Amino acid sequence: MNIENVLSLIGGLGLFLYGMTVMGDSIEKAAGAKMRSFLAFFTKNRFVGMLFGMLFCAIVQSSSATTVMVVSFVNAGLMNLVQATGIIMGANIGTTITSQLVAFNLSEAAPIFLMLGVLVTMFCKNTKVKQTGEAILGFGVLFMGLSLMSGSMAGMKESPVIVNLLAGLDNPFLGIFVGFVVTAIIQSSSVTVSIVLLMAQQGLLPLWICFYIILGCNIGSCTTALLASISGNKDAKRAAMIHFLFNIIGTIIIAVILLLGERWIEAGILTISNHDIGRSVANAHTFFKVFQVLVLFPFAQWIVKLTYLLVPDRKNEKQEEGFHLEYIGPSSVFSPSTAVVEVTKELERMGNMAAENLSCAMDALLSPEEKKLQSVYETEKNINYMNHAITDYLVSISQSTLPIDDIKSIGGLFHVVNDIERIGDHAENVADAARTREERNIPFSPQAQEEMKGMLEQVLQITSYAMDMFSNNNREHLQEILELENSIDQMERDLQKAHVKRLTRKECTPDAGMLFSDLISGLERVADHATNIAFSILDEEPEEKNV
Repeated sequence: MNIENVLSLIGGLGLFLYGMTVMGDSIEKAAGAKMRSFLAFFTKNRFVGMLFGMLFCAIVQSSSATTVMVVSFVNAGLMNLVQATGIIMGANIGTTITSQLVAFNLSEAAPIFLMLGVLVTMFCKNTKVKQTGEAILGFGVLFMGLSLMSGSMAGMKESPVIVNLLAGLDNPFLGIFVGFVVTAIIQSSSVTVSIVLLMAQQGLLPLWICFYIILGCNIGSCTTALLASISGNKDAKRAAMIHFLFNIIGTIIIAVILLLGERWIEAGILTISNHDIGRSVANAHTFFKVFQVLVLFPFAQWIVKLTYLLVPDRKNEKQEEGFHLEYIGPSSVFSPSTAVVEVTKELERMGNMAAENLSCAMDALLSPEEKKLQSVYETEKNINYMNHAITDYLVSISQSTLPIDDIKSIGGLFHVVNDIERIGDHAENVADAARTREERNIPFSPQAQEEMKGMLEQVLQITSYAMDMFSNNNREHLQEILELENSIDQMERDLQKAHVKRLTRKECTPDAGMLFSDLISGLERVADHATNIAFSILDEEPEEKNV
């Protein structure tokens, strides 16, 4: 084998890997947000989830990317482990579409896809159409790479060194090991199986050893999700473990069947494939995956239970000290397709924390207690930490490859984190007022206390509606939010007037009057921030106010 063949093989592999990456990334950017919403919807039924996982992976062309997305969903609490099992099993079937396409040998049509992709990318202004063009371009590059690899492998048959080396792959377990190692390094079973398919077509590998290499590829494909889950929570680790167990158990079952009936299985696949070696490898890859799903799908819940044994809950485990993020940051599973979802979940947690802190601060104001005040100040420190951490994360993901629809929402998320932080500031202001009242022994009339309680109730209601609208894209309470906003604005004006009348009648002290006026104004501003949060998911914006 001369140097030209080696360079051609390396170049072809590079084009193949690059084409697959471009194609997958472009599809995710163009339709990732919609596919993600479909993924979340179709997981309600495990069987339907499996079918959608199959379709999703066939489009994205990567079971690893699909599984990492599922692990991210589980990490964010948007999907349970039983639902994740269906998607993962379906993705394992969907990933075989790549080898099926390779077996069709579309290399002759590659220049057409290349030219079409270039024309669409260069001359179309619509962003989604351009992304579709990039996907077509990636498809063309992929098959150009296959053409180069196929041509270079033809020269391998003339190299005694290569032939003798490959002849050493006469042990089933060695075949599994080689498939595992190569796939773990390349991080794509589709690529490894495609290379094996080309080598089999050139007569460099016998069909029977290809079966075992494919089994090793299936195990090697688990490494991406396992590595991604290391920094995730326990359920994220379990989701990755489901993928691993599915392939390990399936590999053992199929390997035993192959060892017992290797010849008739090889003959059967050759017959079904019309004695086309390349088609036989692709069909074997698909048949193995379908067989795994048929055998293991009924035992999905048992596989989930087994993950709890492998990744157990520790009863005496100490809670993490200090402030931390639950869905993003150092302990997160990062996937570009789910990054915005994880930010939304973290903002939901932060918003609920800010609302609860406001309620706690008002309790401390009306019933002074040092323990409550300390809790408010500590929670405010946590909210400030989350504000900085989430903002840094938003800056980071805005520089990554995100779905187009998610890119559009990044600006709104920056505003939401700022609005929630301001609500936290108002809770701290209430706590400061509570401390001032206690130190100066400032009395509040029963009427003033009832007025503040009534306004707080409405403010907490609008905040709850706003967070639900933002977190779940639920517009059911949009009209109530608008009505509450107007009602709170009017209430603030009415209470300020009533407060002035009490002052003129000397029914309250000037110190109490100043505190009351500031608190009522602060609550009205919290309602404004809540309205901003609700409107962050809409195209139009509420009337801006100085808050």
